[in-house]
Amino acid sequence: MALHRGALRLTLLRHSRHLSKFSSLGGVRLASENVVSQSATSSPPETAGDNLIYTQEHLALKESLRKIIDQEINPHVDQWEAEGKFPAHKIFKILGNAGFLGVNKPVKYGGLGLDFSYSVAVAEELGNIRCGGVPMAIGVQSDMATPALARFGSDELKEEFLLPSIMGDKVACLGVSEVGAGSDVSSIRTKAVRKGDEYVINGGKMWTTNGTQADWMCLLANTSDGPPHRNKSLICLPMNLPGVQIARKIDKLGMWSSDTAEVFFDDVRVPCKNVIGQEGMGFTYQMLQFQEERLWGVANILTAMDNIIQETIQYTGQRKVFRQPVLYHQSVHFRLAELQTEVELLRSLLYRATALYIKGNDVTKLASMAKLKGGRLTREVADSCLQYWGGMGFTSDVMVSRFYRDSRLLSIGGGADEVMLGIICKYMDTLPKK
Repeated sequence: MALHRGALRLTLLRHSRHLSKFSSLGGVRLASENVVSQSATSSPPETAGDNLIYTQEHLALKESLRKIIDQEINPHVDQWEAEGKFPAHKIFKILGNAGFLGVNKPVKYGGLGLDFSYSVAVAEELGNIRCGGVPMAIGVQSDMATPALARFGSDELKEEFLLPSIMGDKVACLGVSEVGAGSDVSSIRTKAVRKGDEYVINGGKMWTTNGTQADWMCLLANTSDGPPHRNKSLICLPMNLPGVQIARKIDKLGMWSSDTAEVFFDDVRVPCKNVIGQEGMGFTYQMLQFQEERLWGVANILTAMDNIIQETIQYTGQRKVFRQPVLYHQSVHFRLAELQTEVELLRSLLYRATALYIKGNDVTKLASMAKLKGGRLTREVADSCLQYWGGMGFTSDVMVSRFYRDSRLLSIGGGADEVMLGIICKYMDTLPKK
């Protein structure tokens, strides 16, 4: 299998450090030459010596992914944004063939068997996609719906759900949030009642990314009436089962090219063997998944912010107001310098958290800090940069307006800012005692 050959090659790369000897990863040529980007910006080639956590192998992986982005994704983004959906099965198959949907998953199930820092590198590179919806959908597949399955699932479940998800043959979605239970995961009401060797599931999920196209859902449901942190289980739920109803495709402020569904369950029967790990441990597993999800989200937004700042520099250098470029005004170039500084500070926090995480540390506090700062900084970058584009920034013709719409989700999805603050306060031991 080409993917496994690619995995072996990349593993050898990690030990040999001779990048030029290898030319492909899962059928995609690794970068020993320059890649020409279709985006409006360009930056100097990154080297491993410039980075705290990335080796030459990380950069080769990123460069290989950049070719797919430039050839298979970015030319179609405008069309997908207009249609309100991108072809998930087609794009995921391309990414799966090249190994990008399971870089830190076991080789046995189609992954590359690398550590989470490679997932962070992939997330950063996906920020070069010219919208927020497509990378978010990819992240759900690779780092939000599958980590618990890869870590705790049975071999049978991994064969049925993880392997085809990594290969891009199946599209996954994550079923956690509900109406009235978004960031407050403990308050979900969907129930899975055991009857014989099956669960009978009733309830519903909201804001489900990939929901209208998904083949299976990583579902969090109450499997008992016990304490809210110990009565939940994660269940692999095929979406073609009787009783699974896609109620509607949700219209959103941003992330237009990513389909988001409201899903209902009416006496859906699922084998008990579809529980991931131990019954009743779903809340804990989901909290562990959130660490990776939040770090992934921060990594993904960094490149997008870099690109928006650079495009704004280019535009304000050309746009003239009162006979001089907008960029020449001190308030403009000082503000852009300030924003770029904030992006670099966030990048350093992300890299520190990632380095600690791959060593086995609990980085919940740092991941929450990064998520909080990332959500707030994207709003600053989007608002400031759009302002400097003037009337053009208020149109849908430029990337900055799309970024303004899409980036707002980071302060909401995966745990709102206020939830991040609560987690941070918990680790600081400053929460009021009940």
